[in-house]
Amino acid sequence: MKVNNLYFVLLLGFLLGSSCTNKHEITDGVSLKKVLPAHTQIQLVIDKSDYTLKVFTADTLVKTYAVVFGGNPVEDKEKEGDRRTPEGVFGVRDKYPHRNWSKFIWIDYPNAASWEKFNQQKAAGIIKEGETIGGEIGIHGVPEGKDNMIDEKRNWTLGCISMKNADINEIYPYITKQTQITIQK
Repeated sequence: MKVNNLYFVLLLGFLLGSSCTNKHEITDGVSLKKVLPAHTQIQLVIDKSDYTLKVFTADTLVKTYAVVFGGNPVEDKEKEGDRRTPEGVFGVRDKYPHRNWSKFIWIDYPNAASWEKFNQQKAAGIIKEGETIGGEIGIHGVPEGKDNMIDEKRNWTLGCISMKNADINEIYPYITKQTQITIQK
């Protein structure tokens, strides 16, 4: 009976935002829809150094997923074609099914902060005349049957964040235009 009481206290703490679950992951192999009610506001934190996408509600870590990036996963995006994933805080521009990799969550890169970095680098001569900032960066799945690219940490995109199709399908219903996405080193 004590185990059931502990589970109830943890679940109640999660639902009420109690500090007993803050900063701790509450799912382990459990689908988001089993622990998060529909229309729950989430935030995503993507960490390029440990190849993860973490789902938070308020300050509670709900679930962690494996992800991969562009061909140059370490550096911050500077310009179109550099195969880098941008860093910063972004919103969601749109989301839609994608014929090649299940779903696409289009982030608002470039945003004002992205343009500021781009213009500073252009003024410093790092970005050459005629080079552009790029765009259409998002979070998406993989081609059908290619989940192994995520398991092998194969950085195959042009700068997007890629995750297994089952994983993108799981987070997709929770993504709204109010979802905050932080991408960090």
